[in-house]
Amino acid sequence: MKLSTVGLVAGLLATLLTGCVPEVKTGLDVLAADQYSVLEGKRVGVVTNATGVDRRLVALPELLARAPKVTLAAIFGPEHGIRGEVSAGHGVDHSLDELTGVPVYSLYGKVRRPTREMLGGLEALLFDIQDIGVRAYTYISTLKEVLAAAGETGTEVWVLDRPVPINGSVVEGPMLEDGFQSFVGSHRIPLRHGLTVGEFARMVNEELELGASLHVVPMQGYQRGSFQEASGLQWVKPSPNIPTVDTALVYAGMVLIEGTNLSEGRGTPRPFHWTGAPWIDATRLAAELNALDLPGGIFVPVRFTPSVSKYQGETCFGVDVRITDRKAYRSVTVAVALIQTVKRLYPGEFEFRAATFDRLACTRELRESIEGDTPFEEIVSSWDHDLEIYLQRRRKFLLYE
Repeated sequence: MKLSTVGLVAGLLATLLTGCVPEVKTGLDVLAADQYSVLEGKRVGVVTNATGVDRRLVALPELLARAPKVTLAAIFGPEHGIRGEVSAGHGVDHSLDELTGVPVYSLYGKVRRPTREMLGGLEALLFDIQDIGVRAYTYISTLKEVLAAAGETGTEVWVLDRPVPINGSVVEGPMLEDGFQSFVGSHRIPLRHGLTVGEFARMVNEELELGASLHVVPMQGYQRGSFQEASGLQWVKPSPNIPTVDTALVYAGMVLIEGTNLSEGRGTPRPFHWTGAPWIDATRLAAELNALDLPGGIFVPVRFTPSVSKYQGETCFGVDVRITDRKAYRSVTVAVALIQTVKRLYPGEFEFRAATFDRLACTRELRESIEGDTPFEEIVSSWDHDLEIYLQRRRKFLLYE
C-alpha cells in the first residue's frame, strides 16, 4: 500500500539522517498528514475510544467530521465505551454521539461483532485504539471481530497503528491453548505478546483466514523496544483501571490475580499494583517476596480498603508492587511468584477461582502447576520453547525493528 510504504521509508530515513530516534507519529497522525486522501469520497465508520486522538488530543471522530471529502457515518465502541469510562465487564448500550451526531454502536453489549446492518452503507472501517500489549485486554478481541465481520461484507479495514506502551520486544507467559479461546483470549499468542494492533491484525487476519481487506497505516519513528514515554506521545488511559504505563506493565501479569480470592486493587488508587486480603500479614508477605530478589521491582507493605469489587469496604493487607527497572521487570514472573508465595503462607485461606484463572491464563496447566507446588522458576522456564516458536511465527507480521 502506498501510504504504508511512505510511512516506513520516512521513518527509516529520519533515523539514518539524524542518528537519533525521531518523534513517533501514530497511524492517525500519518493519515491526517496525508489529508485522509485514501478515504476520499467514502462513507466510513470508526472503532475507537478516548485513546484515538492525534498529537493535540483531538479525537478521531471530530477530525473526520471536519474532513471535507470524507463522510463519518458511524462510531463503534469497545469495552469501557467510546469515552473509556465504563467499568470493566459492564455492558455498554448503543447511543448517539453528542459531538458529531452520528450513531454509536456498542461492541461490548448485546453484540461483540458488527452486524451487517451496522456495516450497511459503510465502505471503510477505521480502527484506532491504544492497546497495551496484553492478551487479556479485550481491544484486540474487538479488532478480531471487526476483521471477521468486514471479511463477510467486503468492508475495508484501516488499522491506525499505535505503540506497545510496555515495549514490544519482551514476550512472556503461557500460550493460549486450544479450547481456551474467549474474549480475553482471542488468538494463540502469549499473555504479554509484544504486538502492535496493526501487527496483531495482520497475524489474525492471515492465520484465521478472516478474509478482510486489511490496510495498516504504520507509525513513523517507532522502535519496538521502547516504552511509551520514548514516543513523545501523551498517555491517555485506555480504561479506568490502567491510569499509567507502569500499571499497564504490572497488569500484564497481575491480571491473573482476578482468578484468585485476592483483591487486585480495583477500587483503590493503585489498581493491580496493590494486592492483598483481610487475612494477610503485609510485612511478612513483602519480606518473603523481596527475599526472592525478583529483577526490576520491589514489594512494599500496604493497607487498603477497596471501594468496589472484592472485599469492598473491608480493610485489606498486602503489598504494593513497585517497578524499579522497567526493562528488567517481568510481569508474569512476578505475578506467579506472588500467587505461589501467598498460597504457601496461607494455604487455608488462599483460593483459586479456577474457571476465571484458567480463562485468563488460557490454560489450566499454570494453575495446576502452582497447586502442585512447582517452583515458579520451573513454571516460567517451561514456557521458553513455546515462546521461541511464537517469536519465529510472529516475525512475518512485524512492521518495526
